[in-house]
This record gives sequence, C-alpha cells and structure tokens, in this order.
Amino acid sequence: MVTKEQVVSAQNEWGAGVVKIGSLKENRPECEAFASEFLNKLYSFEVGPVLFKPTKCAVEQFRPTKVEALSYFIAGDERACQEDKGFAINPWTKVRFENSDIILEENRAIAMGNYFFTDLDGNEAKVEYTFGYKVVDGALKIDLHHSSFPYNPEPVA
Repeated sequence: MVTKEQVVSAQNEWGAGVVKIGSLKENRPECEAFASEFLNKLYSFEVGPVLFKPTKCAVEQFRPTKVEALSYFIAGDERACQEDKGFAINPWTKVRFENSDIILEENRAIAMGNYFFTDLDGNEAKVEYTFGYKVVDGALKIDLHHSSFPYNPEPVA
C-alpha cells in the first residue's frame, strides 16, 4: 500500500528538483543533464503514457512525451514546443505543497491541492495541481500531472 509519507516525500523531491533546475540556469549542459535525469527519476515516461498538462501552455496544452516535458521545464534553442519559456529555469527558490487530499491505493496514489512557487524576490505564485503516482520498480513515479492557475473571474486583458 502506498503511504502518505511516500507521496509527501515524492512531492518534496519534485519541488527540490524544480529549484535545482533553476539554480543551474547559467550552466546549460548541467541544467539539461539534471532536468533529463529529473524526468527519468520522477516521471514514468519509460513504462507507459504520462498525462502531463503544465500550467503555462496555451497552444500545445498536453505534453505526453519526455522531450515535450523537458521543453516545458527548460525550453532552450532545441525546445520541442515553441511557446515554452522554461518554467523551471524561472528560477524558483522554494516549492511547497498543500494537499487538499490524497487517495492511496496498493500501487498508486493521487494527490490534489495547491502548490506554491517562490521567486527570487520572495513572491509566491499559487498553482492548483493534481498528480497521479504509480509504483514503478518500488518507487513512486508521476503518470498524471495537471497544473493550472486558480480560477480568476476577471476578464483577461
């Protein structure tokens, strides 16, 4: 049975990885290598579909491949999706999760809530998320990642 502690640990590892990607922004080869390993370790692209809907995407909203996910996180000249600016290379100094709830099963878990990204000026961006995890070789890996800004009833300019 997957435990809440395993989910929280996976979330903390994900947040620390996003922060580290941003810290490597000025060393592109190291940033690319770490971001690729981050995706290998935390997402289940190698075993089946990953439903990935990142926050800041309008044209190519869904990123089912590792190459497209990497493009979203670090962009660059070789990015797969032209709209990508490199979400993780913002950079962020902290990521924290506030789970609304977690569903735990034998070989998978689903967590939903808000996560908060702190920028270099100490400003926090609130984002809503749903992450689905499945057990792959004894580790939790993400196979569902949906992220969006909270509903804003004000018209967008």
